[in-house]
Parts: sequence; structure tokens; C-alpha cells
Amino acid sequence: MDIHEKQENLKDYLAGLGSVAVAFSGGVDSTFLLKTAHDVLGDKTIAVTARSCSFPERELREAREFCEREDIAHVICDSEELEIEGFSQNPVDRCYLCKNELFGKIWAAAKERGIENVAEGSNTDDDGDYRPGLRAVAEQGVKSPLRRAELNKEEIRALSRELNLRTWNKQSFACLASRFPYGETINEEKLGMVDRAEQILIDNGFRQVRVRHHGEVARIETDEPGFLKFADRSFREKIQKQFKEIGFPYVSLDLLGYRTGSMNETLPQP
Repeated sequence: MDIHEKQENLKDYLAGLGSVAVAFSGGVDSTFLLKTAHDVLGDKTIAVTARSCSFPERELREAREFCEREDIAHVICDSEELEIEGFSQNPVDRCYLCKNELFGKIWAAAKERGIENVAEGSNTDDDGDYRPGLRAVAEQGVKSPLRRAELNKEEIRALSRELNLRTWNKQSFACLASRFPYGETINEEKLGMVDRAEQILIDNGFRQVRVRHHGEVARIETDEPGFLKFADRSFREKIQKQFKEIGFPYVSLDLLGYRTGSMNETLPQP
């Protein structure tokens, strides 16, 4: 199916919903979904963003700025994952625990404003990885319009570019809790370490990067341009020094580079 046919199918589906609250992170997918929903439904669309210690301030700021530019009603709710029973122990279904609580709050915000549906921004590329959060989507009756329209990430980026969305080439992002091996306790201090470490790399021009937390070791995943930066010894020494100040005495560079869901590689294969 042609990419623009998929786009029209998406618009038709959203029009049929009548009203929708979009779970909005400010990333590539949710921005495209929110923009399309607002274009179709106008003020029958609201954005809902969760504020927590696993969501960097830079991402929250960008989400706010987008809604202000587009004149979209924006609800910010506090969703502190560390208070969810079992979350801080980082079980393999951690994402389910988080999404289940989050969608409950989004539904409450939607109903309070007379909005009849909640939607989230997963796409068809998410079908091929371990995504326990999608179980919460199904259980809570949350819509997945991009998956329903059979749009993948590359197509969403292309359509976002046509719409002049600044996020069309934005790096992929997942909540900071995804930086920890399953079973390793997550707390606010560790989340802050990861956030500061990734911000250091972003400030140094890295586009796609993850800092995985392995106790005393920070494992950096990056793309090919990022690898080239580390070829310079003085740059490596600078990053090592800054990471040590954060609390990482050891820093490693993952030879396979950036990839989504790398923490799932240790899970038993079906």
C-alpha cells in the first residue's frame, strides 16, 4: 500500500473516533500522531504527557513547545513510576507496570474533558520486539492508530518531513528505565546518572545514543558518526572524566552500536 494511502486511512480512522487523548512523549511517532489527530479533529484532540524522573526535562520542554506552537490542549500529569509496586525491582514486565498506570491516568484526564478515546503511538516496527507495554494497551482499550494504518518508523519520518515537523529526524528515545538490565534495582539517583550522562553526549553532538547502566560501568551505544568521535583520544579522556564525576568509574563503548531493546538480548528466546 502506498504511504499516502496509509496516511489517508489514518485520517479516516481518527475522524471516526470523534475525539481522542494522545499519549504524547514528544517523540517522532507520538508527534506525528498528535499532529494528524489535531488536523482531523481540532479541539476534540488533547495531548497528555507524563512527568517523572524517567522522562528527561528536555523531552518535556519539547513536548510543551510543540503543543504551544500547534495550539493543542496539553495536559501534564505526574506519573512517578518508582511508586508503582514492583517497578523499582525492574522485572521483565516493568514496561507493562508503567504503561498500565500511565494509561489509567490518561483515561482519567480524557474522561474529565469529555474525550471518548485514548491513543498511543506504537508503529508496525514495534511488533517485532519484546514490548510488554502493548499488553497494557490491549487491556485498557487504548487505540494504536499508526499500527492500524500499517505505518512503520521510516514512513512516519517521511510523512513528518512532508508536514514540516521538526521531529522527522529526531533520534529515537525510550524512557530512562530502559537503560538497566532486568533485575537491577532502579532508583532516582541511578536514573539521574543516566540522564546526565546522555545529556553530556548530546551536548557534544551525538544524535543517536544510549547510556546503559551496569553498576559501576556505563555502556555507551551510539551510531557510526558517534563511533568516529571516540577515535580521538582527548575526546575519550574528556568523556571518561565527566562520566566519573557523575558516578561511573568505568566507561565502555558497545561494539555493536545503538539498537533498540538491547536489554532484551539477555531474555530467553522462545
